[in-house]
Amino acid sequence: MDNIIDEFLNYLKTVKQTSANTESSYRRDLTKLDKYLQMQGIADITKASVTNLQSYMLYLEKNDFAAATVSRNIASIKSLYHFLFKRGLIAEDISENLKAPKIEKKLPEILTTEEVNRLLDQPRGGSLKEVRDRAMLEVLYATGIRVSELIGLKVGDVNLQVGYIIIRDAHKERVVPFGAPAKRALVDYIKNARIQLINDLSSDVLFVNCQGQPMSRQGFWKIVKYYAKKAGITSDITPHTLRHSFAAHLVENGADLRSVQEMLGHSDISTTQIP
Repeated sequence: MDNIIDEFLNYLKTVKQTSANTESSYRRDLTKLDKYLQMQGIADITKASVTNLQSYMLYLEKNDFAAATVSRNIASIKSLYHFLFKRGLIAEDISENLKAPKIEKKLPEILTTEEVNRLLDQPRGGSLKEVRDRAMLEVLYATGIRVSELIGLKVGDVNLQVGYIIIRDAHKERVVPFGAPAKRALVDYIKNARIQLINDLSSDVLFVNCQGQPMSRQGFWKIVKYYAKKAGITSDITPHTLRHSFAAHLVENGADLRSVQEMLGHSDISTTQIP
């Protein structure tokens, strides 16, 4: 069976051009299936039956594997069997009717308006770091953009006169407005702090760390945790919490869900979860 797995992984790498992480994940899942089948006396994966695969799913569930893990294993198995069927190595795709377990979606943590105000009030000093932190927190809450989008902003993406930012990805761009508090924080940062923090004056990166390099996700996560602790917020808060709070507070105040969805950059309205 190792040869079949290797052949399949080589197909993923050369034809599908999957990442090394994806290939590693497939190898792990399929090696686990291989060991199970061998325990059942089946040395050749092409000889496995639908019952064998269903039995393996029950084995995973009974051994308390998370629903997401079981679902990923099913996806790996389906991909392998589809490959074997297309290659004519099996007469039928016996994985076709395998069903992934339903994964319960947890509603995101939402801060109250009062908690958000306390958080935004924390970086109120005049140090370069606090001016930057205030701008980042204000923009994140005012726009609901993703952290990856926040740290990827360029100076040219910000229109201070009208009050909006442009978010670009590989397929499209969207214009997201922001209000007066975020505008004041951005003006202060761009005029007074960024020029002193940044190493490369020719760089168009908007937010940088204290070494003058582009801000990282981990760096911003530490900033959020630091100010949340200072604000006395005990709930588990992440940078994503502000994004969900932004959406919830807009809807609470009468905003149209479809408009909020567009601002968040969701292509499917079902992904905009508001408690």
